[in-house]
Amino acid sequence: MHDPFGDEDEGEAGGIVDLVIEDERWADADLYGMSERAALAVGEWLGLENFQVVVMGCDDERIAGLNAEFRDKPRPTNVLSWPAIEFDERAPGARPLLPDIDELGDIAISFDTCWREAEAQGKPFADHATHLLVHAMLHLAGYDHIDDQDAETMEDAERSILGKLGIPDPYLELET
Repeated sequence: MHDPFGDEDEGEAGGIVDLVIEDERWADADLYGMSERAALAVGEWLGLENFQVVVMGCDDERIAGLNAEFRDKPRPTNVLSWPAIEFDERAPGARPLLPDIDELGDIAISFDTCWREAEAQGKPFADHATHLLVHAMLHLAGYDHIDDQDAETMEDAERSILGKLGIPDPYLELET
């Protein structure tokens, strides 16, 4: 797998999350705590016991560069993910088979975009960031939202996981 983060200085290392902080606002917002909480909940929901993810907290400039390099979209986005493996195609709406690997992949999350979205949606920043981390971790486990059935399956998983964390349904306001 290509390492999207290069030789950046590594931050805290945990049982589940290896953290790279490129924007200190993430340290102040406790990205490590949000990431560990999300990873534990995702792992429990999926039935994965031992896995690791790398999470990089960055700004819009950095994520725009990654988005351009890996997705040919030269603009900021909220979160990007790079699964460690390629997943086999599956029937639309079907849950993916659990990966049999220890390292699920890498995630980059932009403070700037996350903050703007949380403000615009009237959501607590930590809830929105945690939702994006859960979303990205599900991508690392093979979930996607390419078609409507897959999106529904993924959103149901997100709702269930976030509900266990006490975070309201992030799609409720978007659907009304």
